[in-house]
Amino acid sequence: MAGKTSKKSVKATRPALLSGGNPQIAKADGDAPVQAYIAAMPGWKSDIGRRLDALIVRTVPGVRKAVKWNSPFYGIEDQGWFLSYHCFTKYVKVAFLRGASLRPLPPGESKQKDVRYLDIHEGDQLDEVQFTAWVKQASQLPGERM
Repeated sequence: MAGKTSKKSVKATRPALLSGGNPQIAKADGDAPVQAYIAAMPGWKSDIGRRLDALIVRTVPGVRKAVKWNSPFYGIEDQGWFLSYHCFTKYVKVAFLRGASLRPLPPGESKQKDVRYLDIHEGDQLDEVQFTAWVKQASQLPGERM
């Protein structure tokens, strides 16, 4: 039948989910690949992705976006990247790439001395005031060049 989409073709257009449910999105710059990543985040995690993206865009006008290593990255043009996030089975991990310089420190430690994490689990209430304060601080620090 003309105009009908088979289940097989719809499934083929959705990004694969890697271990822990992280979407596999091709490395690319711009808002479109970040939005594709967010749309592919499984279940409740997609709502978290949309909220994080909206808060970051509101806090840092003109923020630069990209997907690298199957994770959205946010940065400042010619200054590097300051934040990324990634899906795991039970949570979304937000990485502040210069998080050791933020006050107060984000709660999650890293093996990398400059990185700090914020883990968001299903049902957690995101402290948007604290999150946007960290985003603002992070965006004003020298970014990570990748």
